[in-house]
Amino acid sequence: MPQKKIALVFLLLNSIFINFTFAQKINEVDKIVAKYPKSFDSTEKLADRIEKDFDSDYDRARAIYSWIAFNIRYDYNAYLNPPRVQGFSYSSEAEKQRKIKQLNDNLVQKAFKSKKAVCEGFTALYQHLASLVGIKCEIIRGDSKISVRDIGRKTTSSNHAWNMVLIDKKWRLLDVTWGQGYYDSSKGRMVNDFNPAYFDTDPDYFFAKHFPDSGSYLGNRLSKEDFLNGPLIYNTTIEKDYKIKSPDSGIIEARNGDRITVEIKNLSKSNQVFYLNKYNKAVKVQNPKEKRGGLEFQIQIDSNIGDYITVFVDGNSVVSFKIV
Repeated sequence: MPQKKIALVFLLLNSIFINFTFAQKINEVDKIVAKYPKSFDSTEKLADRIEKDFDSDYDRARAIYSWIAFNIRYDYNAYLNPPRVQGFSYSSEAEKQRKIKQLNDNLVQKAFKSKKAVCEGFTALYQHLASLVGIKCEIIRGDSKISVRDIGRKTTSSNHAWNMVLIDKKWRLLDVTWGQGYYDSSKGRMVNDFNPAYFDTDPDYFFAKHFPDSGSYLGNRLSKEDFLNGPLIYNTTIEKDYKIKSPDSGIIEARNGDRITVEIKNLSKSNQVFYLNKYNKAVKVQNPKEKRGGLEFQIQIDSNIGDYITVFVDGNSVVSFKIV
């Protein structure tokens, strides 16, 4: 078959796969919310619609997540050029709280009306809508891990924000900012790509990519070292429950000729597993073994290995390690 036809067939199949995958992501709540108007006259009217359409707090919390993710875009320009921090004076604690509330209300309405926000706007809008439907919600600020360059960082910084909601006496983690899409560095712009992986996320996965300023979750201390030095996981890892069993560290000390043993839960030999070398050439793993509900394979360190190794499963990035 001519090369151009092969490429065309690949693109067509890839498009079908992407659409099928997107359809799998959407649950019944999302389908209903996807038919909502893009704009409502007020946040109260949107909250009334959600309360009318859904009976449980869980579905209402998901509906808020979906509507924001479908309709609010990440304002990358505001991220690059943040506005100056607004200061204010006050003569009493009551006046201080009143002015803080006014600033927060302005942030919520700006995100709701302009359909653009950074993480502070996403989380404030989510909390506001949750309160309107009677769901207790908190805003958590902290660090985020999004790039291979984050593996082995020495310190954390407060650069992100997310929410926790209390449903059926259980606190649940969500990050609606990451649910709406991602930044494509190759295109230099934000890409709208609804992702439910960051709604009611398993804490083990969530805190591999988030670290709260408090250093704790529900009173339990989290390991800053595990966050900073752990491997980088991706959306597909969370969606497919691909738990990384080994290596447990994201920093691998190795010499040429060494073999790294990788074990990933919920994989089998039917999955296509490969990694990229420093020339961005795909290298298929050799002799993988099914083991304990997952797949174990080895990667040999040689001169073609770069500073990082990213493992792909069926074309999707799953985990990255830093090679020292």
